[in-house]
Amino acid sequence: MLLPIEKTIATLSDGRKPLLNSKLADLSNLTPAELELFRKTWARVEVGRKRQIIYRLVELAEGNLELNFDSIFITCLKDEDAEVKSKAIEGLWENEEASLINPLTSLLTGDSSEKVQAAAATALGKFAMLAELQKLRPSYTARIYRALLGAISDRTRSVEVRRHALEAAAPLNLPSIKETIMEAYQSEEPKLRVSAIYAMGKNCDSSWLPTLLKELGSTDTEMRYEAAGACGELEKKEAAPYLAGLTTDSDADVQIAAIQALGKIGGSEARECLKQCLLHPDEPVQQAAEQALHEFKGKDDLLSL
Repeated sequence: MLLPIEKTIATLSDGRKPLLNSKLADLSNLTPAELELFRKTWARVEVGRKRQIIYRLVELAEGNLELNFDSIFITCLKDEDAEVKSKAIEGLWENEEASLINPLTSLLTGDSSEKVQAAAATALGKFAMLAELQKLRPSYTARIYRALLGAISDRTRSVEVRRHALEAAAPLNLPSIKETIMEAYQSEEPKLRVSAIYAMGKNCDSSWLPTLLKELGSTDTEMRYEAAGACGELEKKEAAPYLAGLTTDSDADVQIAAIQALGKIGGSEARECLKQCLLHPDEPVQQAAEQALHEFKGKDDLLSL
């Protein structure tokens, strides 16, 4: 007689049966024996059905933090379908186990799909941050660095892969990374320039501030948006008056990015600007200002302690 979990796994390959969330939730935290049964069944599942399952599992995991399908996502990193692999990588967004570094770098350097390469590069970003915080062994840090820098400098790669790798490598406080960010910023490729601005913020080096302040006045909406976010990452009060000007930008997303950055930067000038934003006629802008002022209150509470 089959156990309930065995029945759930057995129905995966039957495309005639509906994918019920209540049943898919049973795939959380599989035991080694159950995972082995899943692998054998998964090999018989049709590609379209696989995609439906993996997309649904990622949605369930995002909606309920108690559900854990990581063992399935890790298994699917070896799937033949690029959609399944890239979605499985996305599903591992919270997993910080160093054992993921080797398979992710292998997918970045060796997979034939640009979508998988880009997803792997993005996933390596959290490990680059852990490396910068000295929470990884030097050998892992070196592997991440080589894989990301290699992808960025390889001009045979697509722009999407290179820009994802650039953004992921940004937290590494190394001269070569700074040089790479500057090269991307000076590129004639618009998407690389946008990613370079994002990377400047994640690099957390105040030497980028003059460039970011300049780009706050860019005629390109994406550049203004990323520059505002990057100024928030640097948390330099010198940026406050420039960001205040962007709270009335013609683009709503830029307005909100500027407001969020002011919330991170703090200071009396930022606070007064955010109070004015509470009177804005658009509700999303009001809500962003309220949230930013709430961040102020949290900082004030910490300072009082």
